[in-house]
Amino acid sequence: MTSYLQRKLFSVAEYYQLAQVGILNESDRVELINGEIIKMSPINSPHGGMVNRLTRILYKMLDDQLMITVQNPISLDNYSEPEPDLVVAKFDSDDYAKKHPCPADVLLIIEVSDSTLEKDRSVKSPLYAKAGIKEYWIVDLVNKKIEIYREPVEDEYHFKQIISKKDQIVTADFKDLNILYQTIFPK
Repeated sequence: MTSYLQRKLFSVAEYYQLAQVGILNESDRVELINGEIIKMSPINSPHGGMVNRLTRILYKMLDDQLMITVQNPISLDNYSEPEPDLVVAKFDSDDYAKKHPCPADVLLIIEVSDSTLEKDRSVKSPLYAKAGIKEYWIVDLVNKKIEIYREPVEDEYHFKQIISKKDQIVTADFKDLNILYQTIFPK
């Protein structure tokens, strides 16, 4: 007789209770995805530098009626609270101090990827599409490309574009946000 192991999936509330009682602490680099507590990769210098560069670029180009959050949680549903590298969200006068941005607030998610490319494509992309996130970018540090995903339907994106040398990124929701590839990958 074969028996299968059943996983215990955690809700967002249970996830926070684990932190409250000290099972998880601030130094644990984890995120909640589909009810599972997933260990996050350490942030190396190239990854951190790219997050800083993108943050600087976005702050210069976007107006004050939008918010940019860096490596903070977003609430997708009762079982997922990932921590993307960058999120462009609708303006919140409270700076999202009372609640994390939810899918209706999120306009763009950017994940910077060096060692996590497969996870960003096979786990995060379907997660974001299922939540209805309109636009998702993967900045691939290894291959120096930007993958742009749009048009979420169920758990996949119907539009995919690869940006490489000499291309320009034009976002779907921000007509004023045009970024040259060379701005992201200077050399």
